Amino acid sequence: MSQDLIGAFLEMMSAERGAARNTIDAYRRDLSDYAGFISGRAATLLNVDRDLVNAYLDRLRLDGLSAASAARRLSAIRQFHRFLCADGLRGDDPTRIVASPKSRRALPKVLSIAEVDRLLSTAEAEANAEATPDKQASALRLYVLLELLYATGLRVSELVSLRRSAVMRDTSFLTVTGKGNKERIVPLNDRARDAIKTYVATLEPGPFLFPAGGSDGFLSRQVFARDLKALAARAGISAARVAPHVLRHAFASHLLSGGADLRVVQMLLGHADISTTQIYTHVLDEKLRTLVETHHPLAEG
Repeated sequence: MSQDLIGAFLEMMSAERGAARNTIDAYRRDLSDYAGFISGRAATLLNVDRDLVNAYLDRLRLDGLSAASAARRLSAIRQFHRFLCADGLRGDDPTRIVASPKSRRALPKVLSIAEVDRLLSTAEAEANAEATPDKQASALRLYVLLELLYATGLRVSELVSLRRSAVMRDTSFLTVTGKGNKERIVPLNDRARDAIKTYVATLEPGPFLFPAGGSDGFLSRQVFARDLKALAARAGISAARVAPHVLRHAFASHLLSGGADLRVVQMLLGHADISTTQIYTHVLDEKLRTLVETHHPLAEG
């Protein structure tokens, strides 16, 4: 009975929706596994309920199937039950309000404060070292880029395309145009302010803070990323762990671990929705756990 129903569904998928052979084969495997689980619980595809569908998803999780794979399997099961309803073989769809398995969003790679300090110190030393004019100009530019990135948490695209006019009020703030052309004002710390002042004095007139000879008129993200990885290697840090977005993550994580409010970090990063910023709450979770362990009256000494 089960295989007949699955066969009818697969025929419809092939004839009416033009599903590829590989898709049909994958659906057959997934639905056969599902039907086997259902029959082992003394139910059929025509009377299985929502609780049993959820039990099947739980079994997939216990078997070690990834959330993404389980979600794809649930998609096949949903389509199958909709087919049964459309053909009048069932009056209800047990998958209608079953939640799809969600993958946990990967935590961002974050450098420690000590590692960021090592990067900055190496960049600063190279910027102040004697070298040919071109080499010294490149070293100073990289140092300023790094100071700005860690001081502001800008997206790399925002950073490399900064205009000179973005530097406001005696270099105390930057005006940044982010996603959706939304403008935000980001404060600068003393180190970043001093670095910009020194750097701007070396520039020829022009609209961009980091000019380059390409069609855009400003430094490309790829060149900055390449230079940053090379700097990391010279600082004794694995280049695989360092990229411009990693410094943005470090900015956010280090602010939160220092006590900054999540809403403030959201504003500084230019996130439209705080749910995007909440990926960094692993920092707050660890801080709260340490706080409880340190100060709870029943915590072990």
